[in-house]
Amino acid sequence: MTDFATTPYTQLLDLACGAFLLAAVLVLWRHELAAVVRAFALQGGALAAIAALLGAHEGRVELVVVAVGVGVLRAGVLPHLVRRALTALTADRSPYGTGGTEARETRPLVNAAGSLLAAAALTLLARAVARPLVALDPTPATRALPVGLAVVLIGFFVLVTRRRALSQVVGFLLLDNGITATAFLAASGVPLVVELGVSFDVLFAVLVLHLLTARMRAAFGTTDLDDLRELHD
Repeated sequence: MTDFATTPYTQLLDLACGAFLLAAVLVLWRHELAAVVRAFALQGGALAAIAALLGAHEGRVELVVVAVGVGVLRAGVLPHLVRRALTALTADRSPYGTGGTEARETRPLVNAAGSLLAAAALTLLARAVARPLVALDPTPATRALPVGLAVVLIGFFVLVTRRRALSQVVGFLLLDNGITATAFLAASGVPLVVELGVSFDVLFAVLVLHLLTARMRAAFGTTDLDDLRELHD
């Protein structure tokens, strides 16, 4: 019987999954939005690597094609759109001396240390939840299932603890990346048509969020959701 832990495929898959989870932790740790976008782009590359490794190991050309599409969209196009929104936001606020403030998550509900502790707790929770699923079919891919579930939980955590609209956009994208990784690891990928449909839906959602953020910036001069709530009150 082959020892999974000693095969190059398993080692590379573990490395890609480790980078995937590390990128989500970096999003929690860093408050500069530019660094957050770079971490998200790193995660997109790791997700593409996971899909490519699964496709190459199983000899499935369509999964390798999906991996290329995932890499282009989630490591290239989506980070570029978020980076453009961030650049436009800081450029608009620079004449008022608030460009640096808009480029940072200055008032998160949970500080960096608390966020890292939460990430550790959520990872342990994901491991406990995934244990029965891994026991059904203990392969290298299914053993990495806790990583996908942990990123889903971390994405939710970012959504509820960050106050900048762009930070919440990244949280939404983390959530989607976690769901996609879980699908890849649990079922060795999804059909090409399904993945393309989901990817285009995510791209459309990000374009809409980009436009909404631009309108918020033009109308109120900020993307801090607490400040906008005060205006409503």
